[in-house]
Amino acid sequence: MSANNAGNNAANDAVTKPVPSDVEIAQAHDLEPITAIAERAGVSDDALIPYGKFMAKVDITQVPDNAPAKLVLVTGVSPTPAGEGKSTSLIGITDALAQLGHKAMVALREPSLGPVMGVKGGAAGGGYAQVVPMEQINLHFTGDFHAITSANNTLAALIDNHIQQGNALGIDPRRVTWQRCLDVNDRNLRHVVTGLGSPGNGMPAETGFTITAASEIMAILGLATDLADLKRRLANITIGLTYDKKPVTAGQLNAEGAMAALLKDAVNPNMVQTLGGTPAFIHGGPFANIAHGCNTLIATRTAQRYADIVLTEAGFGSDLGAEKFFDIKARYGNLDVAGAIVVCTIRSIKHNAGVAKADLNTENLQALEQGIVNLERHVENIKKFGVTPVVSLNLFTSDTDAEREWVRNWAAEKGIALEESEVWAKGGEGALKLAETLLANLTEGTSKPLYDPADGIENAIETIAREIYRADDVQYSAAALKDLQTLKDNGWDRLPVCISKTQYSFSDDPAQLGAPTGHTLHVRNLLPRTGAGFIVALTGDVMTMPGLPKVPSANNIDVDENGKISGLF
Repeated sequence: MSANNAGNNAANDAVTKPVPSDVEIAQAHDLEPITAIAERAGVSDDALIPYGKFMAKVDITQVPDNAPAKLVLVTGVSPTPAGEGKSTSLIGITDALAQLGHKAMVALREPSLGPVMGVKGGAAGGGYAQVVPMEQINLHFTGDFHAITSANNTLAALIDNHIQQGNALGIDPRRVTWQRCLDVNDRNLRHVVTGLGSPGNGMPAETGFTITAASEIMAILGLATDLADLKRRLANITIGLTYDKKPVTAGQLNAEGAMAALLKDAVNPNMVQTLGGTPAFIHGGPFANIAHGCNTLIATRTAQRYADIVLTEAGFGSDLGAEKFFDIKARYGNLDVAGAIVVCTIRSIKHNAGVAKADLNTENLQALEQGIVNLERHVENIKKFGVTPVVSLNLFTSDTDAEREWVRNWAAEKGIALEESEVWAKGGEGALKLAETLLANLTEGTSKPLYDPADGIENAIETIAREIYRADDVQYSAAALKDLQTLKDNGWDRLPVCISKTQYSFSDDPAQLGAPTGHTLHVRNLLPRTGAGFIVALTGDVMTMPGLPKVPSANNIDVDENGKISGLF
């Protein structure tokens, strides 16, 4: 059975016939030409830049100045090995809104090859709630990630060359912080030495690689408002320090022009379609545990100019992507969030009670009672940003009637709006009631950030730790305290904070499931991302270059002599 929900009423059918994979469902679908999707969305011929028959970019200089659509943020509970189906739910709910007569649009992140080739999977949804063409979306797509990688590594080459060619800026090679990147999980590249060999090969330096999705240029693309703003942010990148410990920027290396040239097409958002024929923008892909975890501000705002209601997502739970959405993306983009959906499953609730993955299919009401605290915490967190959340209970065939009734009764007792979802099996039809409940809970002008960056980075970190993580204390390592002084010396301590933390727990310890309280947040480093406009706070053991699992998903992917791809989820 697929890891995504197949709908409770599909259980009997699944016994007699195999459930098709996501890629098989996508390949069996007859896609509409992207020109037809664009026409439905109201995108003019002048604005449309086709990439083949079924994909396109939209020229942001040709977007109409319409009143912005209502914006709904989709988040989830703390992720579990069983999968919750957040992107799947978002796509299905948007199709449901379209079926109800609303001009709805999807705004999602692009998948990274790291998870695609690793373990998590892609970001194109699943079952009958997908964005298509899913093979292209999950692989090269329109080349945005390649452009980001090239721009990133061009800057790295220019830094090394500047040092090699006389080092007029006095860059201290020991204090260069800029790393190369690659959009593949490769643990062997976390710590490397470059420039070995003769003097003509450069100066030896200890460095490393970041996965492209966690790179600062990915974050810059995610938060830029247009090409000019992108170029300005690129120039503001801090690449390291001089011998007298003064910051050096990409602008001082005259690197921003070349990087912007490599990114001039990538800045335009990508348009595709859902299986239900709803227009979808997919653009940018920062991870939420090691970056800010949202699709681009450009894509979100573009979608808002063409639609009446836009559903977008933030990676992982309320403690990661959603917090960063409100405190970073919405702040920079002046976005008003009208509503929110928290995606959960009965399996995820039981997992947060400590039930092993192998036992999640067994009815366990006691585990529901113990694990529901995780869902409740995420609901409480969303409310702190001034938005009324609706819970989407994504059904699996293993869910029993008693378990479903227990969760519905819990929501009723707590006064929480909750609806079941069957979008994996039914597409938009599986979320019609959920869509209606969402519409009934939308507000206007109530969303707000959690803290004011002007109060300093320490206040920002401690506010998030206390209010969102429910920590009692924040401890800074000796290295973090040194970083903090550097931030203050350069006036960077008034920027928003992007906390890098495990996605599996509200604490920085992935083993603390449920809703832990009274713990300590351990900050090991504070990294200035002056181009993106935030400070990355590294906590716990989260790495900016993930590794592959023992059996990576890449081992199951193949292509036949006709070019048909298999094994892609």
